[in-house]
Amino acid sequence: MKENKFITLGEIMLRLTPPDHELIRRAVSFEANYGGSEAAVGMLRSNGVDCSPVIFSTEKDCPTNRLGSYYLEAGFGIRPSKVIYDRKNSAFSEYDFSRVDLKEILRGYSWLHLSGITPALSASCRELILNSLKAAKELGITVSFDGNFRSKLWTWEEARDFCTECLPYVDVLFGIEPYHLWKDENDRSAGDFKDDIPYQPDLAQQDGVFRRFAEKYPNIKCIARHVRYANSGSENSLKAYLWHEGKTTESKLFTFDILDRVGGGDAFAAGLIYAMMNGFAPQEMVNFAVAGSVIKHTIPGDANIIDDVNTIRGIMDMSFDIKR
Repeated sequence: MKENKFITLGEIMLRLTPPDHELIRRAVSFEANYGGSEAAVGMLRSNGVDCSPVIFSTEKDCPTNRLGSYYLEAGFGIRPSKVIYDRKNSAFSEYDFSRVDLKEILRGYSWLHLSGITPALSASCRELILNSLKAAKELGITVSFDGNFRSKLWTWEEARDFCTECLPYVDVLFGIEPYHLWKDENDRSAGDFKDDIPYQPDLAQQDGVFRRFAEKYPNIKCIARHVRYANSGSENSLKAYLWHEGKTTESKLFTFDILDRVGGGDAFAAGLIYAMMNGFAPQEMVNFAVAGSVIKHTIPGDANIIDDVNTIRGIMDMSFDIKR
């Protein structure tokens, strides 16, 4: 059996958050975390992640040589969270990735995960994503892709145009946006198949969209998305749908209080990838993925650092007693 070796790419960022749910404009101090969809090298290494493929830029590589950052204003109750990005001209967005031998970096890995946030940063980042997808396919690596639309980084149409270009190289797709799924390629005024379903679809509606993706892109083996119900800024409910082996499965619905929402989508993706790598059955896959996202909402910072599978299984089973 081939060894599972996972690799991803993206920009490491500095996150600055006012403590105690304070407003940014009133803040006199900020808590610093490193993350984004990616995470800081020190934190990664402390959790046993191999960081040898990480590229450290220099002033010669990138004129500004600056770290991308963002400010998070944590919501509470009826007040939603807000994010302000400071990523323009970051070292990652300026780096000349044509100097990188992607095949050499990816060789030996079995799974590559990419995000739609990275191509939003610059033209060179868009080229990097496409070249990574093509290199992974040539090497027979499983590719997962999460569209992760960020309206403050690029427009909806820009995101849909580019992310749709990525779909022929994807094996596991997270989310159903931002992608074009035209009803009629020759008459786009007819609209997109996804236009007909609500933000919180039922099983039949979601199954219909999944099947449209699978028909148009037979390379896609699995599609998953989580559905959020924002009861307030500090209490949400989550469930998910998974299309796998021709059938759509619905997860349990989890309702929970939020300590830190950022990274919930990445935790969902990580949970599903882990479940797939370890041969879980479809119902177990989708419940495990949602449980991983739910538990992330109780952890400060951008990442789900829980590495105890039994803890996540406990959330799956809605077992919340103290563990002794």
